[in-house]
Amino acid sequence: MPHEVDLIILLAVGFGTALVFGYLAARLRLPPLIGYLIAGIIISPNTPGVVGDLALANQLAELGVMFLMFGVGMHFSLSDLLAVRRIALPGAMLQIAVATLMGIGLTMWWGWSLGAALVFGLSLSCASTVVLLRALGDRGLLDSVNGKIAVGWLLVEDLVMVLVLVLLPATATLLGGEAPVQDGHAATDQNIWFTLLLTLLKVSAFIAFMLIVGKRLIPKIMLLVARIGSRELFTLTVVASAVTIAYGSYVLFGVSMALGAFFAGMVVKESDFSHRAEEETLPLREIFSILFFVSVGMLFNPSIIVEQPLQILGVVAIIMLGKTLAAMALVLFFRYPLNTALTVGASLAQIGEFSFILATLGLSLKLITPEAQNLILAGALISITLNSFMFTAIEPVQRWIRERSHLARLLERSADPLAMLPDEVDQSYLKNQVVMVGYGEVGRRIARSLQQQNIRVVIAEENREIVENLRNKGIAAVSGNATEPAVLIQAHIMHARMLVVSPMDILYVRRMAEIARQLNPGIEIMLCAESIEEARVLEQENIGRVYYAKSEMASNMTHHILVQMGFDEREAAPKTAH
Repeated sequence: MPHEVDLIILLAVGFGTALVFGYLAARLRLPPLIGYLIAGIIISPNTPGVVGDLALANQLAELGVMFLMFGVGMHFSLSDLLAVRRIALPGAMLQIAVATLMGIGLTMWWGWSLGAALVFGLSLSCASTVVLLRALGDRGLLDSVNGKIAVGWLLVEDLVMVLVLVLLPATATLLGGEAPVQDGHAATDQNIWFTLLLTLLKVSAFIAFMLIVGKRLIPKIMLLVARIGSRELFTLTVVASAVTIAYGSYVLFGVSMALGAFFAGMVVKESDFSHRAEEETLPLREIFSILFFVSVGMLFNPSIIVEQPLQILGVVAIIMLGKTLAAMALVLFFRYPLNTALTVGASLAQIGEFSFILATLGLSLKLITPEAQNLILAGALISITLNSFMFTAIEPVQRWIRERSHLARLLERSADPLAMLPDEVDQSYLKNQVVMVGYGEVGRRIARSLQQQNIRVVIAEENREIVENLRNKGIAAVSGNATEPAVLIQAHIMHARMLVVSPMDILYVRRMAEIARQLNPGIEIMLCAESIEEARVLEQENIGRVYYAKSEMASNMTHHILVQMGFDEREAAPKTAH
């Protein structure tokens, strides 16, 4: 077979097997990337049958890493991270440290070197953003407080791993590995600190260049191309930006192409065309991501499952038990509710793309062996497969804990000052007030309008940082999940005139309304829906008066148009959805 068709064979076999096993994984309600990894195992040199070209697969995997990091950069939201920074930043840092130490302790017991143990521990400490976003999206938790905390936590982990990818080559010789060859020679022990300092300076220079020049230049280029109206030129501009910045960061600044692609995604996100760029490059990014996962699977040797089952069990225990329990303990320490702790714990009970990237880098630097990489891949396959069951177990575990009052008191926030209204709130304020659940964009607008009319408002919100900010402004607010009776009791729902509920899952709304009516049978309930379908379901439930954002906007705009066209105010009165 001529050498020229090796790439075609690899793509045909790789995509074909990835399609089959990705489809089977999806039918089993598992993340498709499990199927892509298995496809790679099927065509790897370690299994019989068709064998793909591993050298070509590794080159395509480099492109896959670049586009994965580009996608991470495009999804990185500083505002989302800042909204949950008080729990996500210290929580993620401590959880990474705990998981890394567990990995180091286990592998040092096996007799590994410190450098290998460190890379191995770091690989087990970072969860997969791809798996997390899919799991939260499937369960409607992506826009919930718990979902935002979990995503913010993962963003911090991603940033830490980006920093590790930058620093690891510079410190490889110090950790017992081999530094990459630069300018014809590798770093030695004598100049390791100079190399590390130089790396940090180059990275700082690259970041400064991207924030000062790239942040302004790339959006302007995208604007110029968008004005031409050519879709393919626009897509080419985005892809060229990603690849060129990634390669340029390596050639000009000596930093990894992964870091360059990450910042390319960040600067594209700053453009007014970020949503279009994300949408039009999604197929290409997903194609190369699939190739990345297939190539990772090709590196896996399935024989390790038979040869080292106890080691694999130890790795899975760290990922699914050690990390989960550490994250839950940290969330509870920050006085968040049990449900938040369980959700964050389940979110982190897996490893993924950054673990693969770090393992591949560690192998190239001779810090870890193929055996260590196989253990990481085995841990990823098992943990991703079982992750959906972790989410399924949240409700039963929460119910089991709450049935045991002594355990619930131990874990829940019994002495949390934010779970109770402060003493300075006058009792006369807590009569005929409006209780608002959720303080998102809709909640903020309603609360501001009510306060301008001197109408008393009490906010019930899960995000502790929002509650702290509201109290600093003198606004009555209580922290907690309003599906728990204690939260509505603290908001004095018994004496409230109305209950206003922001958009949330129908099960939560039903439970909340049931508790509210038990405590205050005459209360009026107003509900916000995010879609017309959700509004119809809520109307059928007959829980309360339903408002659908787009419907209200349309009716109010129609009202304004009719008034301007000369109709009487009463004739033009908007008809609300309820």
